[in-house]
Amino acid sequence: MGIKNIELKDKTLDPQDWTSMRALGHKMIDDMMDYLEGIKEEKIWRPTPDHVKDHFKSSLPQKGSNIEDIYQEFKQYVLPYNKGNVHPRFWSWVQGTGTPMGMLADLLASGMNPNTAIGDHAAMYLEAQVIEWCKEMFDFPEEGSGILLSGATMANIHAIMVARNATMSASIRKEGLRGQKKQLTAYGSVETHSCVDKGIEAAGIGLEYFRKISCHDDYTINLEELESTIIRDIEAGFHPFCIIATAGTVNTGAIDPISELVIIARRYNIWLHVDGAFGALARLVPEYYDSLEGIKDADSLAFDFHKWMYVPYEAACLLVKDKDIHRSAFNLQPSYLLTHERGLAAGPDPVTNYGMELSRGFKALKIWMSLKEHGIDRYAEMIEQNIQQCRYLASEIIKNEDLELLAEVNLNIVCFRYQPGSIKSVEEMNALNKEILMRLHEQAVGAPSYTMLDGKYAIRVAHVNHRTRKLDFDDLVEGVLRIGKQVEEEFA
Repeated sequence: MGIKNIELKDKTLDPQDWTSMRALGHKMIDDMMDYLEGIKEEKIWRPTPDHVKDHFKSSLPQKGSNIEDIYQEFKQYVLPYNKGNVHPRFWSWVQGTGTPMGMLADLLASGMNPNTAIGDHAAMYLEAQVIEWCKEMFDFPEEGSGILLSGATMANIHAIMVARNATMSASIRKEGLRGQKKQLTAYGSVETHSCVDKGIEAAGIGLEYFRKISCHDDYTINLEELESTIIRDIEAGFHPFCIIATAGTVNTGAIDPISELVIIARRYNIWLHVDGAFGALARLVPEYYDSLEGIKDADSLAFDFHKWMYVPYEAACLLVKDKDIHRSAFNLQPSYLLTHERGLAAGPDPVTNYGMELSRGFKALKIWMSLKEHGIDRYAEMIEQNIQQCRYLASEIIKNEDLELLAEVNLNIVCFRYQPGSIKSVEEMNALNKEILMRLHEQAVGAPSYTMLDGKYAIRVAHVNHRTRKLDFDDLVEGVLRIGKQVEEEFA
């Protein structure tokens, strides 16, 4: 087939006017620095008006717009209606705050725009160093492995897939679960995060075979029930393959007895994975070293940087003790991904051999720069500060007869409710506290979240905020009491 004459056009998406783009970039940085510096004076959250929602229903742009106009649109329709987790009074869903350096690191990472899955370039080696630091933080062996992922959900799902493959025959990647002789079973407490359910589903196990073990009054897993369930499953012909321990349950921050779970796991040759999304990092605080020491003996660990290390979203890590087992779960190198001896196609073992993603952003840079900026000792101090602040809040709640602490404060989560003597039924009490929570948000008093504990609606402070001060919790308690009395009168 002949080749016709081709007329090429040398167009680009780079700006025609670099000076204007540079000026706008400087303005963006200045504006965001002003925003973060003065964030305590801003509202935590404001509802998104209908006209803003309608603005985002416009049709696909056919022609380009002026860059200044685009930025003004952001400032008018996006920035004022932020979620609020950069604010000192945000305590919802264990969501971190980020830092100015982390923000700038994301700018640099986006400017470089490398795919950190494969190749011989600096980002690959920087990420490898971050993984080495992670192993050092938790006393994982040097010969272990790890991978940075978007969050603990993906880290937990990856861990379950590694555990599944580690305990089955080598043919599982080719034949799937059909080629296995016994039904796999997994174990975790009723307080296990819901992302583990997704992992069990994604791994093809089926939720019917994820044994949810009851908890003690302190919300930690019942070891006797766990072991008896494992024994019963073995006798019934099942294949127990994974125990999921939780270091910091999402509801109350409870820490499962990890060292005891290690013993059980070894006794029955079961993979032990620790979901330490936020709580694992309390191991940096001397007070929690013993209760979290068992992490170093686990087969795998998931934790988030964007929670209790205050790194901007997204940044999480999965560590695996056995590198070969980890790699064998995901290794796949077609001809177009083979590593060469030299050139760009050389470099370290492709990260894609340790996870599902082939397209991977440079999320390691903001972790690396943040650790360089502050050092691990400073993070330990901040984590300890958050814990002490929660203990202070709990003490203020206990002092007040109209407030009730609903769970022991294990780490950085405080669950409580407004409990006036005039309301007796559980249903009314739950409705009352739900209304209090919504008004706390609407009036910008504070942004705690919520959960249900033993049928009781709890106002839940999940605290991974480096900007919070004592006064913020004083005002929260005052606001709950003030709003509570108002709502109580309305309910009467």
